[in-house]
Amino acid sequence: MLELLRQLALMTEEMRRANLIQQYRLTVEQLDRAIDDPSLATAMSTLTGLSERQRRQMLFANRQYGVLLMAHRVGVYDWDELVGHLRVLCRNEVFAVYWASTVEHRRSVPSESLESRVGLVVDAMLDDLRDDPDEWWVIGPDLEGE
Repeated sequence: MLELLRQLALMTEEMRRANLIQQYRLTVEQLDRAIDDPSLATAMSTLTGLSERQRRQMLFANRQYGVLLMAHRVGVYDWDELVGHLRVLCRNEVFAVYWASTVEHRRSVPSESLESRVGLVVDAMLDDLRDDPDEWWVIGPDLEGE
């Protein structure tokens, strides 16, 4: 009976991951269409005062960030690998602008969620980069996660 329950739990987790991946696939398809079509980009983006080029860049930065989160959620990256990839992403100026532009969006995310924990890490990384851009690769003590 215990083995059956264990297998059921594994199957349930696998179904959750499959649903998560499918939902993300739909989101990426929408982002790709919005990046390719300015009228869809305007409909999808909540940021104002952007040129067509900037809007596309913000959507793509969002897509890059989402890819990293999804990889962690489905077990492709462990926490340390996620932090490493985020550290590299934070070096990108477009991503830094995206992050600053979407600070209000992250305020509605529950504080106990993965997105909230990752947001705090990215905030710390970007602060560290502003303070000492030559030490971007150093892992700080408050970047430890799960």
